[in-house]
Amino acid sequence: MPNEVPFLVRGISRRRFLACMGWAAAGLAAGCAANPVTGKSQLMLLSEGDEIRIDRTNSPHQFSADYGITRDRAVRDYVQETGRGMGPFTHRPHMPYSFNCVNAPYVNAYAFPGGTIACTRGILLELDNEAELAALLGHELGHVNARHTASQMSKGMLTSAAVGGLGALASVGDRGLGQLVSGIAGIGAGALLARYSRDNEREADSLSLSYMTAAGYNPGGMVGLMEMLQEKSRQKAGALELMFATHPMSRERYARMRDEAAARYGDFRGNPFHRERYMDRTASLRSIEGAVKALQAGDKAMAQKDLSGAEEQYRKALSIAPEDYAALVKMAECKFARKQFDEAKAYSAQARQVYPDEARATMVSGLSRLMRRDFDGAYRELTLYGERLPGNPGIVFLRGFTMEGMGRRQDAARLYYEYLQAVDSGDQARYAYQRLVEWGYVKQ
Repeated sequence: MPNEVPFLVRGISRRRFLACMGWAAAGLAAGCAANPVTGKSQLMLLSEGDEIRIDRTNSPHQFSADYGITRDRAVRDYVQETGRGMGPFTHRPHMPYSFNCVNAPYVNAYAFPGGTIACTRGILLELDNEAELAALLGHELGHVNARHTASQMSKGMLTSAAVGGLGALASVGDRGLGQLVSGIAGIGAGALLARYSRDNEREADSLSLSYMTAAGYNPGGMVGLMEMLQEKSRQKAGALELMFATHPMSRERYARMRDEAAARYGDFRGNPFHRERYMDRTASLRSIEGAVKALQAGDKAMAQKDLSGAEEQYRKALSIAPEDYAALVKMAECKFARKQFDEAKAYSAQARQVYPDEARATMVSGLSRLMRRDFDGAYRELTLYGERLPGNPGIVFLRGFTMEGMGRRQDAARLYYEYLQAVDSGDQARYAYQRLVEWGYVKQ
């Protein structure tokens, strides 16, 4: 029968059911590997192929959480060119490096273990020249080359989870549905990224100096980057909170880089900073700096639950850059948080016209329809999101919830079971399991 759930058996015991829900074993044997930078042996349970697969699975979710890769071709190409110029001088030149600028306004840069590197629009606006950009990207190259993320994962320190990236949507709507939706919305920007130790940061800093000077840049670019970060850390700027959470900053780290640049790389002080080129190539971004700063202010207001203040700032951003995808989606998220679901759908629709291939606006639209109990429309939107950005079991749960809302219990049960194969704890898992018990698919 086409509507049956072939892998659910009525009467299966609770113990047997729970035993079937765990993740499949990774099949990785414990062992050590030589660090490509130091040559020393280190605990390493991941192969290089594993690093690349993890990267390709997770980086698209993080990019979507950061409102997609910028459609500003001049900026996008410039970041890519600057990063690629250092690739041949790294300890792992064969890695499939990619360098990206994402639309998020917060200030950060990050790397995934297989060589995918990104910086935000927010941090590009804080830099003064190309040498500082090279230092920033070189630092992330340092994390990849020293295998910092893979090492942390091998020690069980990196949390694995599906990404929704819609933390602004938490705890809205009626209490029951709002709790279910907010749990899926879950992980926001940066939650999949490694939190580096101070030793990791020092090593990445030193590697950056090596890579950037070999590529022809003035080591003063690293000093300038450190000066900017040190100043921002003293201000504790909200836009830099994630930057310092993932990349701890300290006065000692700044002083160390200043001294190392002078002592070890003094011969490179005649190398260029390429400030004019940086200004030319980032002119289009700097022309909307006011919009990015307004988005930062709006995000700060959202974090403080000042929804009215956030909406005012997002509206200001849109007055400067009416077709900015991040501004449109952030306004949609703010409207969602204010329970103005029809307006949230409208802003989501505008965002999708601006950036048709990016999935985040589709998620907001789907959740807005769900909160209006338009289950059929929500199912279509959430299915489209899952097709564009596969791999989030939370979307499977929400699709099951919409099927339940449409009265299609058999289809809902299949999707709930699929979700429980990936997630076995939390409000959504309890809800899905209880439904399967109530409907007779699982014997409690």
